[in-house]
Amino acid sequence: MARIGVNALYLIPGGVGGTEIYLCELLRALAEIDSSNEYFVFTNLETSAGLVPKQANFHWKPQAVRARFRPARIVWEQTILPLEAARYRLDVMFNPGFTSPIFCSRPSVTVFHDLQHLRHPENFRWFDLPFWRMLLWASARCSKRLIAVSKATADDLARFYPFARDRITVIPHGVDEAFFHLDRSRIDDYVLCVSTLHPHKNIERLIRAYTRRKRDYKLVLAGMRGFRAREIDKLATPDITITGWIPRKELLGLYARARAFIYPSTFEGFGMPVLEAMAAGLPVACSDIPPLREVAGDTALFFDPASEDEIDRVLEHIVCADGDAGPPRARQFTWRRTAELTVAALTK
Repeated sequence: MARIGVNALYLIPGGVGGTEIYLCELLRALAEIDSSNEYFVFTNLETSAGLVPKQANFHWKPQAVRARFRPARIVWEQTILPLEAARYRLDVMFNPGFTSPIFCSRPSVTVFHDLQHLRHPENFRWFDLPFWRMLLWASARCSKRLIAVSKATADDLARFYPFARDRITVIPHGVDEAFFHLDRSRIDDYVLCVSTLHPHKNIERLIRAYTRRKRDYKLVLAGMRGFRAREIDKLATPDITITGWIPRKELLGLYARARAFIYPSTFEGFGMPVLEAMAAGLPVACSDIPPLREVAGDTALFFDPASEDEIDRVLEHIVCADGDAGPPRARQFTWRRTAELTVAALTK
């Protein structure tokens, strides 16, 4: 039996996008498959006990730090968390949010969702970038195992951190079973895009392509307001709805009623919204980039995300397509499998 710490100090409910879904779903799946190992989940002041499964082998260990004040969270992670690891006699610390306690006396396993800070540093604020570079490099250097969420991310890890090449394991995300059981008997006239409003998500180009001509459907943009939110607000027309972050139940409702789904991102580590749309049986159009090819296979319409013309054309075709091939492909990605592979990485 292993004593496993879970470093959830990074989590800001409703504020970190797909990495929140990843952690919530993974913890739930771990509780379903693993009743022998002990899990100690270290959370911040923003995160409630609801994150932690109620099984007897899962223990909530709240910490007196707020993740929204990033400097304090980083200092706590690097100084207090190692002491907590020793206090609870952990065998391993699992870090699902990019960074690990570098000077921890216990071994670490760290999840790298992408390496955007190295591939596209222009998308980062100048004062954030040095910390991303230093902390992720150090986490890659000191972790006994690096989990990449896709082969594309694993390739980036091997390219930028060649010293860690032999310690990389690819463990893809799963998809919530609820997406396979949505009631799609009532379809409304909109195409859905689920995405944080960050620069690499390419939403401005999507809006310009959408507004080129009169459409017989609306465009709904659902997701956190990111660094490009103000610019995107200025481009929006009455036919475009920007929801901001919404609860999971409302998001499921948007997937259930959408005519189709489009995802124009120029860079991804995995691409969870594409997988969700496939599971829901929506016709899917997405960027022709390696991580999305890994997820969608031949079930989506692919386009060059740098081409407004191609986005315009795919917007015309996607509403006439079907999504029948999506669910069988999406069935290959389960949180149970993610949990099984994660336990193996943590305990070997």
